Amino acid sequence: MDLGVPPQRTPQPHDAAAGRVPLAVVVVDADGLVSHWSTGARRLFGVSREDAVGCPAGELLPVTGALPQEGDPLPDSAYAESGPELDNSLSGTVAYPAAGRARVDEPDRGRIDVLWWAYPLVGPGPERLLVLAADAAPLRGDGEGEGQGRETVAPGFALHTDFPGYRELSSRLPEILPSMSVREATRIVSQVLELGYPVLEFSRHDRIPVTPDWGAPQRAGRRTADGPPVRAGDAPVPHAVPRPELDLEYAAVRERLEFLNEVSGRIGTSLDLERTIREVTSAAVPRFTDFAGTHLRAAVLAGEGFPDGPPDVTTIWHRVWVEHNDEPGRWDDTVPVGESIAFPEHTPFFQCMVTGEPVIVPYVSEELSNRISGEFEKRDLRPLITHRSLLIVPLKARDVVLGFMVLMRRPGREPFDDMDRTTGAELAARAGLVLDNARMYTYQENVAETLQDSMLPQIEPRMAGCDIATRYLPGTRLGRVGGDWFDSVKLPGSRTALVVGDVMGHGLNSAAMMGQLRTAVLTMATMEMPPAQLLRNLDDLAQRLGEQYLATCLYAVYDPIRSELQIANAGHIPPVLVRAEDGRAELLDLPTGAPIGVGGVAFETATVRVRPGDRLVLCTDGLVEVRGQDIGAGLAALCASAAHPAASMDDACDTIIRALNPGDGRKDDVALLMARLNGIPAGDVAAWQLALDPREVARARRLVRGRLLDWELPDAVEAAELMVSELVTNAVKHGRTHHIGLRLVRTGALLCEVTDDEPAPATLLDATADDESGRGLVLVSGLAREWGTSTTARGKTVWFELALSRLPRPRSNDW
Repeated sequence: MDLGVPPQRTPQPHDAAAGRVPLAVVVVDADGLVSHWSTGARRLFGVSREDAVGCPAGELLPVTGALPQEGDPLPDSAYAESGPELDNSLSGTVAYPAAGRARVDEPDRGRIDVLWWAYPLVGPGPERLLVLAADAAPLRGDGEGEGQGRETVAPGFALHTDFPGYRELSSRLPEILPSMSVREATRIVSQVLELGYPVLEFSRHDRIPVTPDWGAPQRAGRRTADGPPVRAGDAPVPHAVPRPELDLEYAAVRERLEFLNEVSGRIGTSLDLERTIREVTSAAVPRFTDFAGTHLRAAVLAGEGFPDGPPDVTTIWHRVWVEHNDEPGRWDDTVPVGESIAFPEHTPFFQCMVTGEPVIVPYVSEELSNRISGEFEKRDLRPLITHRSLLIVPLKARDVVLGFMVLMRRPGREPFDDMDRTTGAELAARAGLVLDNARMYTYQENVAETLQDSMLPQIEPRMAGCDIATRYLPGTRLGRVGGDWFDSVKLPGSRTALVVGDVMGHGLNSAAMMGQLRTAVLTMATMEMPPAQLLRNLDDLAQRLGEQYLATCLYAVYDPIRSELQIANAGHIPPVLVRAEDGRAELLDLPTGAPIGVGGVAFETATVRVRPGDRLVLCTDGLVEVRGQDIGAGLAALCASAAHPAASMDDACDTIIRALNPGDGRKDDVALLMARLNGIPAGDVAAWQLALDPREVARARRLVRGRLLDWELPDAVEAAELMVSELVTNAVKHGRTHHIGLRLVRTGALLCEVTDDEPAPATLLDATADDESGRGLVLVSGLAREWGTSTTARGKTVWFELALSRLPRPRSNDW
């Protein structure tokens, strides 16, 4: 069959509507399986997309000769019933389209007459065959043979340039490709245009290009003697094509509704704000528009809550995503993704965001293009918007504009009209709801993370006699908020309290309960309660709070001078102790106790001897619990990973996290605290007993001076002598029957402690000029880096720390 179309038989541009028919569109991959199945395919063949995708195409499509047999690749050439062979040199191969006609028995519809076109595809993607199909019934007359005076319709191919208005034809073709990206659609359409545009052939004389029926208006005109309406001067068009009952206007509305339904199903698959915007923007191209760019208010994107007040010229908008089917890179320099910009007042963009109503410009003339572009400094928009059709729709939630979408169609495509304005507004309305849900989730997640961060302490990496490293990983449930916590507390005597706890449950209530328990532990730790007594009091507090929550807690006090740990456990998983001597890791066998909140259960304190360089690992059960596995396996993995050599404490924590949390959907939050127990050598500690005698004050000064000079700390002598003199004087004045204790400890700072048997705490007084006493602690407060007082039933200890200009000689600690 000749590829040419006689000029006198070529339809005029407005008669192209005669070829607008509902099409089934199917894409087949290299394995012969259906990879894309359009809504039209569902209507024509009665098979849903879910049932069709992944099935062998030969079981669903009556495409004789075009589909491979089982185990065969797709053919390079095939043709059925009618259609020209078109040479194509894509990728250096020869490929031929095929077309044909088949009758298919449908259970509900009986026998249907199907016209089909098949295109072999090449390229980097998995698509290897494109099939278009249509129901022949609306396209033919009551009979079929030419001998009956009726016309026969058959599928065929022709060059798209053979038809007037071919630019519009080629621009509308991507609209039929189902759920494909711009890149995929562009690649496939370019091959279709090379291989031959699908046409309807009537009695082998007239050819009409096939395009989707979306958006084709009905047109009135005069009728021929036996058929359809035509206009004077038009080439004759077979009467059977535009049947009266084929309401193309209704088809346009139906197609738009299907488009909106399909978009609604594709967007909102995630609560991630930026991903939601990408889904909304990409869904509109190329089916509805050729360019789509989405802008959000900067406050919305930052998760700062609901915007306050309407936007104005000072409002900053963030360009979140741009999608288009123009040549790559055309828009990148002028409207780059990620740019923040305030839109000028006298522009359609500003009009849309202020009024909250869609703005449509059917045709952007050169004059209007110059005027819009002139409002932007150092930005020439004219090459991008001139001669295009422009539609701007607001993204709103609760009558507040959160953002807007800029939509544009290229020249040659139908300009935006009132129906498009309605469709765009509906698209924006649905997108606005999804966007607001994502915005609220982002805001709530930010609030939850801020709350969680505020409740977790900033742990000092170096404490007296130990180094500490921590990790916290939020869970993935209920806004990433949980009840896990860790803490370290400086105690008198260079001791350090180490705490890990876990409130059972998730969410804000658990986090609030965690905050109350953590505060209580901090308070009671500074009162020097033994570990078992502290847990006992914490359990009583949980009962009084009246909240129906349980918590596990592990409380340990490390004494670096005595090289021992005192630990009490309230239903928590046991800690791991890694011995520096041989690198062996072991779970400490402790009395478990019941969780905090159970009530009426005793707790016990265990004493564990340690050596310098040993490491203590405390964690919550989210690190070791794996669904479907015994917790013993997780604890064994914890021991193995904790014993693994590491260059630093941080590296050791990261090794544990990587080993036990590979990132495969962890639900629970995780708290991890590791302490390297360095100890304090005996040579860095000096202790004396002083009598309750005022003459001991001078002796205390001499002792301090002598030891600091032995430690080569001459710069600390004067301040230390003065403060020790004041504290010993107070102890002599308020002491009762026992001796006064004086101790110096050299670590990263100089620690001095003075102990007496008076339990009343030392108080900082506001001494006046006439008072003879009360200035000692004021002096200590002014000179010391830190100071404090703690009381027990046996008395009190007043201590201060003095920063050292010359730190002690470093000591090596082997892992």
